[in-house]
Amino acid sequence: MTPVELSRTVLHAVRRAVDAGELSVAVPARAVVAPPGPGGCGDYATNIALQLARPAGQPPRRVAEVLRPYLVDVDGITDVVLTGPGFLNISLHGTAPAVLVEEILRHGPRYGHGHGSADGTSRESGRIVRLHCPHELRAVVVAEAAARILRSQGSLVRTSCAAPVDPAWTAVLGVRVDAEGPARADLPVNVRPVPAPADPLPLGRDAGRWALLHPAGHDRPRIGDEHLRQREDNPVFRVRYAHARTRALSRNAADLRFAAEPGPMAGGAAQELVAALAGHPRVLAAAAAHRAPDRLARHLVTVADAALPFLPTVLPRGGEKPSAAHRARLALAEAVGAVLAGGLSLLGIDAPDHL
Repeated sequence: MTPVELSRTVLHAVRRAVDAGELSVAVPARAVVAPPGPGGCGDYATNIALQLARPAGQPPRRVAEVLRPYLVDVDGITDVVLTGPGFLNISLHGTAPAVLVEEILRHGPRYGHGHGSADGTSRESGRIVRLHCPHELRAVVVAEAAARILRSQGSLVRTSCAAPVDPAWTAVLGVRVDAEGPARADLPVNVRPVPAPADPLPLGRDAGRWALLHPAGHDRPRIGDEHLRQREDNPVFRVRYAHARTRALSRNAADLRFAAEPGPMAGGAAQELVAALAGHPRVLAAAAAHRAPDRLARHLVTVADAALPFLPTVLPRGGEKPSAAHRARLALAEAVGAVLAGGLSLLGIDAPDHL
């Protein structure tokens, strides 16, 4: 069961409890599932009971106790444990990582894309999210990246800038907006990050965009040559290098005449990496809801940092012959590549096959 499927399962449990008269609440549009935090257990945890406690007029732990039986009897779930004030910690069958990898490989770089953003706007509703920014380079880049992420979640988006975008901004960083010029009276500026202290254009497209998008909007970005260094202390280098390594592993595996095949995996490095990949849809949804491309950028760093210690274990060593374990590891590596490529694309940054 994938995180997306598990989220739907949690909502179905709420609906069943409501239909049975055990809860009196409106079924929410989404349920967040994520790797358990400190004190948690199992494969995933959800705070749905805390979310529903106030409208239900019951303590969170009581809501969790009501929902637990509706989750325990679902195929694919082996156990549900209550912790803290009312967190539901869910354990899945041992094939969960393989199912997640299968889902990622099926969707490729579009893994985590949805059909409606967290604020309820969608193509079906016809409502348009309008992002209007001042005539300032970082604001335009953030607005454009936020629009890409919102569209990945199914929203209709229109971007605009208070004045025409400078041709150099488009030529170097590839930025464009849907409309330029003075805003209508009912269209206030709603994208206003702290401006860059220096011109990022000399950094080029990839490093320049990363320098503007990686910091949170309220933080002042650093504009310097550190974004161009091909070293481990450069986050954008680590992300792009991890992607290039996954592509190299696929080429090397083809030379050894074996291909990826999702399967069970053991080891702490693999489990940490699976947890990071499982959180990708949740991060995209949050980045869309908050118009915060920096959340996606930081998540890509998390995925890359979890992947880099794992990738050297993928190929056979010495006289080893390719086994089911190697095929499963290669599938996980290719899933990493798909997530990193998709995330970088939403930020407008290239994901090279060679680096």
